Amino acid sequence: MSYFDSLETRSADERAADLAKLLPEQIARAKNLPGYAGMLDHVDPAAITSAEDLVKLPVLRKSELGKSQAAHPPFGGFTVKPATGFAHIFQSPGPIYEPGGADGDWWRMGRFLHAAGIGKGDVVQNCFGYHLTPAGMIFENGARAVGAAVLPAGTGQTELQVTAARDVGATAYAGTPDYLKVILDKAEAMGVALSFSKAAVGGGALFPSLRQEYADRGISCIQSYATADLGNIAYETQAMEGMVVDEHVIVEIVTPGTGTPVAPGEVGEVVVTTLNPDYPLIRFATGDLSAVMAGQSPCGRTNIRIKGWMGRADQTTKIKGMFVRPEQVAALVEKHDEIVKARVIAAREGEMDTMRVQIEAAGGDDLAYAKSVVEVLKLKGAIEVVAPGSLPKDGLVIEDQRSYD
Repeated sequence: MSYFDSLETRSADERAADLAKLLPEQIARAKNLPGYAGMLDHVDPAAITSAEDLVKLPVLRKSELGKSQAAHPPFGGFTVKPATGFAHIFQSPGPIYEPGGADGDWWRMGRFLHAAGIGKGDVVQNCFGYHLTPAGMIFENGARAVGAAVLPAGTGQTELQVTAARDVGATAYAGTPDYLKVILDKAEAMGVALSFSKAAVGGGALFPSLRQEYADRGISCIQSYATADLGNIAYETQAMEGMVVDEHVIVEIVTPGTGTPVAPGEVGEVVVTTLNPDYPLIRFATGDLSAVMAGQSPCGRTNIRIKGWMGRADQTTKIKGMFVRPEQVAALVEKHDEIVKARVIAAREGEMDTMRVQIEAAGGDDLAYAKSVVEVLKLKGAIEVVAPGSLPKDGLVIEDQRSYD
């Protein structure tokens, strides 16, 4: 088994010792940045030496990042260097601006491409976008880190994609999961034989049936989980049992709308702290749902694994004309010491919205709960007290049962 570097096979003690050194340094960098003003003032960086210590810090949400960028353009005061100190400046929908570096494996995508079997001797047809958004450069940077050549194809013009893939002998594909099929089908229609044998995909769901279709065509396809802000977060390996967390990020799984970690194995929101010294995002909420897997990957990599993307944590739902947000459900739980968790269920009766609030607690006062629901959610709802441990462990705090067909 070949690994990208020795970090992937560290023991738990070695990884913890390295983190105990790197994490306080990263917190200290962040504390000195204007974007974190008022958020980390009370924090002693030397006291934050493990993933468990991060729970003491607030969660940073993308909406807050956007607001900060208006006050401190273009990066919101969250970067160590000015905009002119970076190789690239990107714009994602919002707009949100992200920095990009060209030195080393800045987004850490090389680790994933190596796991996909891509390296020297490969030509990667990079079908991620190169304009404004960073995905194209993220994967190009990773290809450079593993010594592969890159055809910067971007998206669209499928016939030209087929011709270029044939003419340059592209052996690997990088892009969204479904666009490779578009290229392959077009090549088949054109009577052109292509040389793809590897695919590294992201930016969308890789369905088992599509992965199998690629396998039937002789292409090994695995996926990564990355964002424009954070770079690579986790990635599949050839073992294809969950996603191994990258060595330079810390992943927490928390109850949506809070910074409170869920029990091991439960579904929750992915919160990431990156160790990138140029862009220290601390407890950055991705808005995605996932869960930590037990055990170690059969591939030999020793870091924790997550189950991959399991939906969106932003479950904000409009009920009776009012928005109900996960943060409000979290505030409801905090109002009563005996409440373990809560779940808001939106449904319809006739042509009217209904709201039912399931409260997981060992007893309690229904009237007091109903009053708190009105105070916090600004809506009246039916109260249902359920026994501790009985609510589903699926990451949902707001469930919309209404049909929109």
